[in-house]
Amino acid sequence: MLKNKKIALYVTGGIAVYKSLYLLREIIKQGGEVRVAMTQAACQFVNPLSFQVLSQKKVQIDTFEEGQPESVSHIDLTDWADYSIVAPATANIIGKLANGIGDDFVSTALLATDHPIFLVPAMNTKMYENPALKHNKAFLIEQGHYWMEPDIGFLAEGYEGLGRFPDLDRIMAEFNHFIIARNPGILSGKKVLVTAGGTVERIDPVRYISNDSSGKMGHQLAQAAYEAGAQVSLVTASDLPTSPFIDRFQVESTLDLYQTVSDLYDHHDILMMAAAVSDYRPVNRSDKKMKKQDDLTIELEKNPDILAEMGRRKDQQINVGFAAETHNLEEYAKKKLASKQADLIVANEVGRGDRGFNADENAALVFSRGQDPLELPLQSKKEMAQKIIEVVASKLPASPK
Repeated sequence: MLKNKKIALYVTGGIAVYKSLYLLREIIKQGGEVRVAMTQAACQFVNPLSFQVLSQKKVQIDTFEEGQPESVSHIDLTDWADYSIVAPATANIIGKLANGIGDDFVSTALLATDHPIFLVPAMNTKMYENPALKHNKAFLIEQGHYWMEPDIGFLAEGYEGLGRFPDLDRIMAEFNHFIIARNPGILSGKKVLVTAGGTVERIDPVRYISNDSSGKMGHQLAQAAYEAGAQVSLVTASDLPTSPFIDRFQVESTLDLYQTVSDLYDHHDILMMAAAVSDYRPVNRSDKKMKKQDDLTIELEKNPDILAEMGRRKDQQINVGFAAETHNLEEYAKKKLASKQADLIVANEVGRGDRGFNADENAALVFSRGQDPLELPLQSKKEMAQKIIEVVASKLPASPK
Protein backbone atom coordinates (compact mmCIF):
# COMPACT_ATOMS: atom_id res chain seq x y z
CA MET A 1 0.00 0.00 0.00
CA LEU A 2 2.83 2.41 0.85
CA LYS A 3 5.20 1.28 -1.89
CA ASN A 4 6.88 4.29 -3.54
CA LYS A 5 4.78 6.74 -1.52
CA LYS A 6 6.61 9.88 -0.36
CA ILE A 7 5.78 10.68 3.25
CA ALA A 8 6.78 13.65 5.38
CA LEU A 9 6.94 12.72 9.06
CA TYR A 10 6.69 15.68 11.46
CA VAL A 11 7.80 14.87 15.02
CA THR A 12 6.88 17.26 17.82
CA GLY A 13 7.89 17.40 21.48
CA GLY A 14 6.35 14.84 23.78
CA ILE A 15 7.46 11.77 25.68
CA ALA A 16 6.06 9.59 22.87
CA VAL A 17 8.71 10.84 20.41
CA TYR A 18 10.66 7.59 20.74
CA LYS A 19 7.65 5.67 19.44
CA SER A 20 7.82 7.64 16.20
CA LEU A 21 11.08 5.81 15.45
CA TYR A 22 9.09 2.57 15.25
CA LEU A 23 6.52 4.31 13.05
CA LEU A 24 9.27 5.54 10.73
CA ARG A 25 10.77 2.06 10.47
CA GLU A 26 7.39 0.44 9.75
CA ILE A 27 6.56 2.92 6.97
CA ILE A 28 9.91 2.17 5.34
CA LYS A 29 9.37 -1.59 5.74
CA GLN A 30 6.07 -1.21 3.90
CA GLY A 31 7.79 0.52 0.99
CA GLY A 32 7.39 4.20 1.81
CA GLU A 33 10.07 6.85 1.39
CA VAL A 34 10.24 9.14 4.42
CA ARG A 35 11.74 12.54 5.17
CA VAL A 36 11.62 13.71 8.79
CA ALA A 37 11.26 17.18 10.33
CA MET A 38 11.48 17.76 14.08
CA THR A 39 10.74 20.60 16.44
CA GLN A 40 13.43 21.74 18.88
CA ALA A 41 11.31 20.31 21.71
CA ALA A 42 11.23 16.90 20.02
CA CYS A 43 15.04 16.92 19.86
CA GLN A 44 15.10 17.12 23.65
CA PHE A 45 13.54 13.65 23.84
CA VAL A 46 15.30 11.83 20.97
CA ASN A 47 18.46 12.78 19.11
CA PRO A 48 17.71 13.63 15.44
CA LEU A 49 20.54 11.29 14.46
CA SER A 50 18.27 8.32 15.25
CA PHE A 51 15.71 9.49 12.69
CA GLN A 52 18.45 10.32 10.21
CA VAL A 53 19.98 6.84 10.43
CA LEU A 54 16.63 5.10 9.92
CA SER A 55 15.39 7.38 7.13
CA GLN A 56 18.84 7.75 5.52
CA LYS A 57 17.98 11.40 4.96
CA LYS A 58 18.86 14.63 6.71
CA VAL A 59 16.40 15.63 9.42
CA GLN A 60 14.99 19.14 9.01
CA ILE A 61 14.94 21.25 12.19
CA ASP A 62 16.03 24.83 11.52
CA THR A 63 13.85 27.07 9.35
CA PHE A 64 16.85 29.18 8.40
CA GLU A 65 19.18 26.35 7.48
CA GLU A 66 18.91 26.45 3.71
CA GLY A 67 21.28 23.85 2.29
CA GLN A 68 19.99 24.15 -1.28
CA PRO A 69 20.03 27.72 -2.61
CA GLU A 70 17.63 26.85 -5.41
CA SER A 71 14.82 25.86 -3.02
CA VAL A 72 13.21 26.91 0.27
CA SER A 73 13.54 23.93 2.59
CA HIS A 74 10.10 23.83 4.22
CA ILE A 75 8.32 24.45 0.90
CA ASP A 76 10.49 21.86 -0.84
CA LEU A 77 9.45 19.26 1.73
CA THR A 78 5.75 19.96 1.33
CA ASP A 79 6.03 19.89 -2.48
CA TRP A 80 7.89 16.58 -2.31
CA ALA A 81 5.48 14.76 0.01
CA ASP A 82 2.47 12.78 -1.15
CA TYR A 83 1.28 12.48 2.45
CA SER A 84 2.11 14.13 5.76
CA ILE A 85 1.97 12.65 9.27
CA VAL A 86 2.36 14.51 12.56
CA ALA A 87 3.31 11.96 15.23
CA PRO A 88 3.21 12.68 18.04
CA ALA A 89 1.03 15.74 17.53
CA THR A 90 1.24 17.85 20.69
CA ALA A 91 -1.33 20.38 21.85
CA ASN A 92 1.19 23.04 20.87
CA ILE A 93 1.50 22.05 17.19
CA ILE A 94 -2.25 21.41 16.97
CA GLY A 95 -2.90 24.94 18.23
CA LYS A 96 -0.42 26.42 15.76
CA LEU A 97 -1.88 24.54 12.79
CA ALA A 98 -5.46 25.44 13.74
CA ASN A 99 -4.65 29.12 14.18
CA GLY A 100 -2.22 29.71 11.33
CA ILE A 101 0.94 30.15 13.39
CA GLY A 102 4.26 29.33 11.77
CA ASP A 103 7.26 30.03 13.98
CA ASP A 104 9.58 27.08 13.33
CA PHE A 105 10.35 24.60 10.54
CA VAL A 106 7.55 22.14 11.38
CA SER A 107 4.76 24.68 11.83
CA THR A 108 5.69 26.66 8.70
CA ALA A 109 5.90 23.47 6.63
CA LEU A 110 2.51 22.30 7.90
CA LEU A 111 0.95 25.67 7.06
CA ALA A 112 2.31 25.32 3.53
CA THR A 113 0.94 21.79 3.11
CA ASP A 114 -1.87 21.72 0.55
CA HIS A 115 -3.15 18.19 1.22
CA PRO A 116 -4.94 16.67 4.24
CA ILE A 117 -2.61 15.94 7.17
CA PHE A 118 -2.72 12.75 9.23
CA LEU A 119 -2.59 13.79 12.89
CA VAL A 120 -1.62 11.42 15.72
CA PRO A 121 -2.24 13.37 18.96
CA ALA A 122 -0.53 12.25 22.17
CA MET A 123 -0.66 14.18 25.44
CA ASN A 124 -1.91 14.14 29.01
CA THR A 125 -5.64 13.54 29.47
CA LYS A 126 -6.22 16.97 31.00
CA MET A 127 -4.65 18.65 27.99
CA TYR A 128 -6.61 16.47 25.58
CA GLU A 129 -9.89 17.35 27.29
CA ASN A 130 -9.15 21.09 27.41
CA PRO A 131 -11.88 23.10 25.61
CA ALA A 132 -9.28 24.91 23.49
CA LEU A 133 -7.87 21.62 22.28
CA LYS A 134 -11.37 20.36 21.49
CA HIS A 135 -12.07 23.54 19.54
CA ASN A 136 -8.85 23.14 17.52
CA LYS A 137 -9.65 19.47 16.90
CA ALA A 138 -13.10 20.26 15.52
CA PHE A 139 -11.67 22.98 13.27
CA LEU A 140 -8.92 20.77 11.83
CA ILE A 141 -11.37 17.92 11.14
CA GLU A 142 -13.68 20.41 9.43
CA GLN A 143 -10.74 21.47 7.26
CA GLY A 144 -10.36 17.88 6.03
CA HIS A 145 -7.43 16.73 8.16
CA TYR A 146 -7.46 13.22 9.63
CA TRP A 147 -7.61 13.08 13.42
CA MET A 148 -6.61 9.78 14.98
CA GLU A 149 -8.01 9.28 18.44
CA PRO A 150 -5.31 8.42 21.02
CA ASP A 151 -5.41 5.29 23.14
CA ILE A 152 -6.47 4.98 26.74
CA GLY A 153 -3.57 3.66 28.78
CA PHE A 154 -0.72 4.27 31.17
CA LEU A 155 0.57 7.84 30.78
CA ALA A 156 3.96 9.36 31.56
CA GLU A 157 2.49 10.96 34.67
CA GLY A 158 1.94 7.54 36.22
CA TYR A 159 -1.81 7.01 35.83
CA GLU A 160 -4.31 5.71 33.28
CA GLY A 161 -6.01 8.09 30.91
CA LEU A 162 -6.93 9.10 27.37
CA GLY A 163 -4.04 10.54 25.40
CA ARG A 164 -1.59 7.67 25.00
CA PHE A 165 0.23 7.35 21.66
CA PRO A 166 -1.69 4.65 19.71
CA ASP A 167 -0.32 1.20 19.04
CA LEU A 168 1.72 0.94 15.86
CA ASP A 169 -0.63 -1.56 14.18
CA ARG A 170 -3.58 0.78 14.68
CA ILE A 171 -1.69 3.76 13.30
CA MET A 172 -0.68 1.82 10.20
CA ALA A 173 -4.19 0.48 9.65
CA GLU A 174 -5.72 3.94 9.88
CA PHE A 175 -2.98 5.54 7.78
CA ASN A 176 -3.49 2.96 5.05
CA HIS A 177 -7.23 3.60 5.23
CA PHE A 178 -6.52 7.32 4.95
CA ILE A 179 -4.58 6.67 1.73
CA ILE A 180 -7.16 4.28 0.26
CA ALA A 181 -9.97 6.78 0.85
CA ARG A 182 -8.09 9.37 -1.21
CA ASN A 183 -7.16 7.10 -4.10
CA PRO A 184 -10.11 5.47 -5.89
CA GLY A 185 -9.17 1.90 -6.82
CA ILE A 186 -10.37 -0.57 -9.41
CA LEU A 187 -13.09 -1.84 -7.04
CA SER A 188 -14.19 1.51 -5.66
CA GLY A 189 -17.90 1.52 -4.94
CA LYS A 190 -18.14 -2.29 -5.03
CA LYS A 191 -19.06 -4.64 -2.22
CA VAL A 192 -17.01 -7.81 -2.03
CA LEU A 193 -17.80 -10.92 -0.01
CA VAL A 194 -14.83 -13.22 0.69
CA THR A 195 -14.70 -16.55 2.49
CA ALA A 196 -11.55 -17.98 4.04
CA GLY A 197 -10.11 -20.78 6.12
CA GLY A 198 -10.85 -24.45 6.62
CA THR A 199 -14.19 -25.16 8.24
CA VAL A 200 -14.46 -27.45 11.26
CA GLU A 201 -17.08 -30.19 11.66
CA ARG A 202 -17.29 -31.26 15.30
CA ILE A 203 -17.52 -34.93 16.19
CA ASP A 204 -17.45 -34.20 19.91
CA PRO A 205 -16.14 -31.29 22.02
CA VAL A 206 -12.48 -32.23 21.35
CA ARG A 207 -12.49 -33.94 17.93
CA TYR A 208 -13.41 -32.67 14.51
CA ILE A 209 -13.11 -33.12 10.73
CA SER A 210 -11.24 -30.38 8.90
CA ASN A 211 -8.46 -29.76 6.39
CA ASP A 212 -5.06 -28.09 6.13
CA SER A 213 -6.26 -24.67 4.93
CA SER A 214 -4.78 -21.79 6.94
CA GLY A 215 -6.99 -19.07 5.47
CA LYS A 216 -3.99 -17.10 4.19
CA MET A 217 -5.25 -16.89 0.61
CA GLY A 218 -8.72 -15.75 1.57
CA HIS A 219 -7.41 -13.16 4.00
CA GLN A 220 -5.01 -11.79 1.37
CA LEU A 221 -7.91 -11.57 -1.11
CA ALA A 222 -9.97 -9.62 1.41
CA GLN A 223 -7.06 -7.23 2.00
CA ALA A 224 -6.38 -6.82 -1.72
CA ALA A 225 -10.05 -6.07 -2.41
CA TYR A 226 -10.07 -3.54 0.43
CA GLU A 227 -6.91 -1.86 -0.91
CA ALA A 228 -8.59 -1.75 -4.34
CA GLY A 229 -11.32 0.41 -2.82
CA ALA A 230 -14.04 -2.14 -2.13
CA GLN A 231 -16.22 -2.45 0.94
CA VAL A 232 -15.27 -5.93 2.10
CA SER A 233 -17.04 -8.55 4.19
CA LEU A 234 -14.86 -11.48 5.23
CA VAL A 235 -16.46 -14.70 6.45
CA THR A 236 -13.62 -16.69 7.95
CA ALA A 237 -12.96 -19.88 9.84
CA SER A 238 -9.35 -18.78 10.40
CA ASP A 239 -7.88 -16.88 13.34
CA LEU A 240 -5.58 -14.74 11.15
CA PRO A 241 -5.78 -10.97 11.80
CA THR A 242 -7.61 -8.55 9.55
CA SER A 243 -7.78 -4.82 9.00
CA PRO A 244 -10.31 -3.11 11.31
CA PHE A 245 -11.84 -1.63 8.17
CA ILE A 246 -12.87 -5.06 6.86
CA ASP A 247 -16.19 -6.37 8.19
CA ARG A 248 -15.31 -9.71 9.75
CA PHE A 249 -17.69 -12.59 10.44
CA GLN A 250 -16.14 -15.46 12.41
CA VAL A 251 -17.52 -18.94 11.73
CA GLU A 252 -16.56 -22.53 12.50
CA SER A 253 -18.60 -25.05 10.55
CA THR A 254 -19.68 -25.20 6.91
CA LEU A 255 -23.28 -24.64 7.97
CA ASP A 256 -22.21 -21.51 9.86
CA LEU A 257 -20.39 -20.28 6.75
CA TYR A 258 -23.31 -21.16 4.48
CA GLN A 259 -25.81 -19.29 6.62
CA THR A 260 -23.62 -16.17 6.86
CA VAL A 261 -22.87 -16.10 3.13
CA SER A 262 -26.54 -16.67 2.35
CA ASP A 263 -27.54 -13.72 4.54
CA LEU A 264 -24.93 -11.39 3.00
CA TYR A 265 -24.84 -12.47 -0.63
CA ASP A 266 -27.65 -10.35 -2.09
CA HIS A 267 -26.02 -7.17 -0.77
CA HIS A 268 -22.69 -7.74 -2.52
CA ASP A 269 -21.39 -7.37 -6.07
CA ILE A 270 -18.66 -10.01 -5.94
CA LEU A 271 -18.34 -13.34 -4.10
CA MET A 272 -14.92 -14.95 -3.70
CA MET A 273 -15.26 -18.43 -2.19
CA ALA A 274 -11.68 -19.08 -1.05
CA ALA A 275 -12.70 -21.06 2.04
CA ALA A 276 -11.85 -24.76 2.06
CA VAL A 277 -15.20 -26.05 3.24
CA SER A 278 -15.74 -29.55 4.55
CA ASP A 279 -17.86 -31.52 2.11
CA TYR A 280 -19.30 -33.71 4.88
CA ARG A 281 -20.30 -33.40 8.53
CA PRO A 282 -21.21 -35.97 11.18
CA VAL A 283 -24.90 -36.79 11.31
CA ASN A 284 -24.71 -36.86 15.09
CA ARG A 285 -22.44 -34.75 17.27
CA SER A 286 -21.74 -35.93 20.78
CA ASP A 287 -22.04 -33.39 23.57
CA LYS A 288 -19.42 -35.31 25.57
CA LYS A 289 -16.01 -36.66 24.69
CA MET A 290 -16.45 -40.05 23.04
CA LYS A 291 -14.57 -42.87 24.74
CA LYS A 292 -12.33 -45.26 22.82
CA GLN A 293 -14.26 -48.17 21.33
CA ASP A 294 -13.16 -51.31 19.53
CA ASP A 295 -15.49 -50.49 16.68
CA LEU A 296 -16.53 -46.93 15.88
CA THR A 297 -18.62 -45.82 12.95
CA ILE A 298 -19.22 -42.15 12.24
CA GLU A 299 -22.08 -41.54 9.84
CA LEU A 300 -21.60 -38.49 7.61
CA GLU A 301 -23.95 -36.37 5.57
CA LYS A 302 -23.30 -33.86 2.81
CA ASN A 303 -22.85 -30.20 3.56
CA PRO A 304 -24.50 -27.56 1.34
CA ASP A 305 -22.66 -26.66 -1.87
CA ILE A 306 -22.35 -22.94 -1.15
CA LEU A 307 -20.86 -21.82 -4.46
CA ALA A 308 -23.46 -23.77 -6.46
CA GLU A 309 -26.29 -22.37 -4.33
CA MET A 310 -25.06 -18.79 -4.82
CA GLY A 311 -24.69 -19.55 -8.54
CA ARG A 312 -28.39 -20.38 -8.69
CA ARG A 313 -29.24 -17.22 -6.77
CA LYS A 314 -26.97 -14.76 -8.53
CA ASP A 315 -28.37 -11.74 -10.30
CA GLN A 316 -25.60 -9.34 -11.35
CA GLN A 317 -22.93 -10.74 -9.03
CA ILE A 318 -19.58 -12.10 -10.11
CA ASN A 319 -18.92 -15.44 -8.42
CA VAL A 320 -15.35 -16.65 -8.02
CA GLY A 321 -14.68 -20.20 -6.91
CA PHE A 322 -11.50 -21.98 -5.90
CA ALA A 323 -10.47 -25.53 -6.75
CA ALA A 324 -7.74 -27.10 -4.62
CA GLU A 325 -6.76 -30.36 -6.31
CA THR A 326 -4.01 -32.96 -6.10
CA HIS A 327 -4.43 -34.11 -9.74
CA ASN A 328 -6.39 -33.47 -12.95
CA LEU A 329 -6.39 -29.77 -12.13
CA GLU A 330 -7.70 -28.47 -15.46
CA GLU A 331 -10.39 -31.14 -15.83
CA TYR A 332 -11.87 -30.56 -12.37
CA ALA A 333 -11.66 -26.77 -12.64
CA LYS A 334 -13.58 -26.72 -15.93
CA LYS A 335 -16.27 -28.97 -14.48
CA LYS A 336 -16.58 -26.73 -11.45
CA LEU A 337 -16.82 -23.62 -13.62
CA ALA A 338 -19.84 -25.07 -15.42
CA SER A 339 -21.58 -26.92 -12.60
CA LYS A 340 -21.36 -24.06 -10.09
CA GLN A 341 -22.37 -21.36 -12.59
CA ALA A 342 -19.23 -19.51 -11.58
CA ASP A 343 -17.63 -16.68 -13.52
CA LEU A 344 -14.08 -17.60 -12.53
CA ILE A 345 -12.40 -20.63 -11.00
CA VAL A 346 -8.97 -20.27 -9.44
CA ALA A 347 -7.41 -23.73 -9.49
CA ASN A 348 -4.30 -24.62 -7.54
CA GLU A 349 -2.41 -27.77 -6.70
CA VAL A 350 -2.27 -28.82 -3.06
CA GLY A 351 -0.28 -31.47 -1.27
CA ARG A 352 3.07 -29.83 -2.03
CA GLY A 353 5.04 -28.13 0.71
CA ASP A 354 6.00 -25.01 -1.26
CA ARG A 355 2.50 -23.87 -2.23
CA GLY A 356 -1.21 -24.14 -1.53
CA PHE A 357 -2.56 -25.05 1.89
CA ASN A 358 -0.77 -23.45 4.83
CA ALA A 359 2.06 -22.07 2.65
CA ASP A 360 2.98 -18.43 2.07
CA GLU A 361 3.19 -18.87 -1.70
CA ASN A 362 0.91 -20.25 -4.36
CA ALA A 363 0.59 -20.90 -8.07
CA ALA A 364 -2.69 -21.20 -9.93
CA LEU A 365 -4.60 -21.29 -13.18
CA VAL A 366 -7.60 -18.95 -13.53
CA PHE A 367 -10.41 -20.36 -15.67
CA SER A 368 -13.24 -18.36 -17.22
CA ARG A 369 -15.77 -19.16 -19.91
CA GLY A 370 -14.61 -18.93 -23.51
CA GLN A 371 -11.01 -18.03 -22.64
CA ASP A 372 -7.75 -19.86 -22.23
CA PRO A 373 -6.72 -20.25 -18.61
CA LEU A 374 -4.55 -17.51 -17.15
CA GLU A 375 -1.41 -18.85 -15.51
CA LEU A 376 -0.30 -17.32 -12.24
CA PRO A 377 3.22 -18.61 -11.52
CA LEU A 378 4.55 -19.33 -8.05
CA GLN A 379 4.47 -16.10 -6.04
CA SER A 380 3.47 -14.79 -2.63
CA LYS A 381 -0.20 -15.10 -1.79
CA LYS A 382 -0.30 -11.33 -1.40
CA GLU A 383 0.89 -10.86 -4.97
CA MET A 384 -1.47 -13.54 -6.24
CA ALA A 385 -4.42 -11.94 -4.46
CA GLN A 386 -3.68 -8.63 -6.17
CA LYS A 387 -3.53 -10.35 -9.59
CA ILE A 388 -6.83 -12.14 -8.96
CA ILE A 389 -8.47 -8.86 -7.96
CA GLU A 390 -7.28 -7.33 -11.26
CA VAL A 391 -8.84 -10.24 -13.17
CA VAL A 392 -12.10 -9.92 -11.24
CA ALA A 393 -12.21 -6.15 -11.85
CA SER A 394 -11.82 -6.76 -15.59
CA LYS A 395 -15.05 -8.78 -15.53
CA LEU A 396 -17.10 -5.92 -14.09
CA PRO A 397 -19.53 -4.25 -16.49
CA ALA A 398 -18.28 -0.95 -17.82
CA SER A 399 -19.60 2.08 -15.96
CA PRO A 400 -21.93 4.29 -18.00
CA LYS A 401 -20.22 7.42 -19.31
